[in-house]
Amino acid sequence: MLNIPEYKNTQKVFFFFEEISKIPHPSSKTSQIADYIENFAKTRGLWYKRDNADNVIIRKPATKGLENRPTIIFQGHTDMVADKVKGCSIDMNKEGLKIYRDGDFIRAEGTTLGADDGIAVAYALAILDSDDIEHPEFEALFTSDEEIGLIGAAALDTTELHGKTMINIDSDDEGIFTVGCAGGLRMDFTLPYVRKEESSNTYKITVSGLQGGHSGTEIDKGRENAIKVLIDVIGNAAEIKLSEISGGNADNAIPRFAECIVSLDSDVWVKEKLIPTVIKRYKEAEPQINISIEPVGKTLPLFDTVSTAKIFKFIKRMPTGVYNMSSEIPGLVETSSNLGILGMNEGRVTLSVSLRSSKNEKKDALKASFNSLAEEYSAQVSERGAYPAWEYKKDSHLRDVMRDVYVKEYGKEPQIITIHAGLECGIFSEKIPGLDCVSIGPDNFDIHTPEERLSISSTARVWDYLLKVLKKI
Repeated sequence: MLNIPEYKNTQKVFFFFEEISKIPHPSSKTSQIADYIENFAKTRGLWYKRDNADNVIIRKPATKGLENRPTIIFQGHTDMVADKVKGCSIDMNKEGLKIYRDGDFIRAEGTTLGADDGIAVAYALAILDSDDIEHPEFEALFTSDEEIGLIGAAALDTTELHGKTMINIDSDDEGIFTVGCAGGLRMDFTLPYVRKEESSNTYKITVSGLQGGHSGTEIDKGRENAIKVLIDVIGNAAEIKLSEISGGNADNAIPRFAECIVSLDSDVWVKEKLIPTVIKRYKEAEPQINISIEPVGKTLPLFDTVSTAKIFKFIKRMPTGVYNMSSEIPGLVETSSNLGILGMNEGRVTLSVSLRSSKNEKKDALKASFNSLAEEYSAQVSERGAYPAWEYKKDSHLRDVMRDVYVKEYGKEPQIITIHAGLECGIFSEKIPGLDCVSIGPDNFDIHTPEERLSISSTARVWDYLLKVLKKI
């Protein structure tokens, strides 16, 4: 149990965050957390609506004196990126998280924490559960499967919503107001392979210890992609043939880990020459990088030479990382791609890529280059989870109110930015004409990795700030 007695005003937030952490809620597995939210509304006699995509809306009437204020939508997503350290025994599809306090941080044992975006859920539930928080008519919107393509937001029937003013809690830096974001889509590729022989000289090669991170907000931080590093190790050795290959867990997370099983006449050259050379190449950007090779000790089927070479070359040529920087906003990534998942399924190698751009024409150009590459290598391609860019709104009453409250509360100006990551605000801005939206959140570090940690003090400050905003809107 979390023990955070010093922030009495925020106890309900921490209570609900701990409660939802007990419920498995990785992307595409959101039914249990939707059940919890639905039952929450039922037991409190609140109006609610749940759809077939596990989106849930809960509506709470305005408190006395604020009945004539505009309805406020308070929005976050219920799914989380499920990643864990090697050797962690938790099945994140079936088991809750083991969260704990570490000084000013909340962490999870061996897994991602899911504060992206569990803290939004906890904030909303704490407001809905309270009888002494002043607010206009309040709509809590809990969307599903944001992390795998904003799927819940895309499926939502927004005609159920009364509000045209939305606070999105899916940003990770206190004091930063996000008011625009990139659009994007996912692309999935499959390449068939042929097995023709077996070998007993099999070895497992593993790349681990990389930093990883969010493929939007941290794509420009110089972090290496474990899948690409693995191919750098094995892709130039003519005598290598593949038996198995995998890497990454989410297409919107920079892969920290990748591995393969290959056949080799001897591991001496790889161990003594190739691996040290590759580690040296990446050590500055990835100080904790580790590349290992060890014998498997059993006979395994192998890809033929043509399949092995084709897969190596295809992965080598896949763009991943920053493609263009913005010419209009200094320091902002304009266009990027992330090779996030590599695996095998029914005689095919599978790869998933996340594309992002703040300009539709640049996104389309990058997509076309991937399609051309796929055609060259006879790979099958499919698309999913396309979402629009969220364009900056010049006139925003919500932004002005939130800025005024922030200056009064903190004694300084907030940062007002647009970002390269995708947010559901873009979809809602298309679906709800005239929507006024701002995204904020408390400090949350290393999201989408097992190093994720949520600042307790920042969570408390943002909570106090949000309660003041609700009075002023």
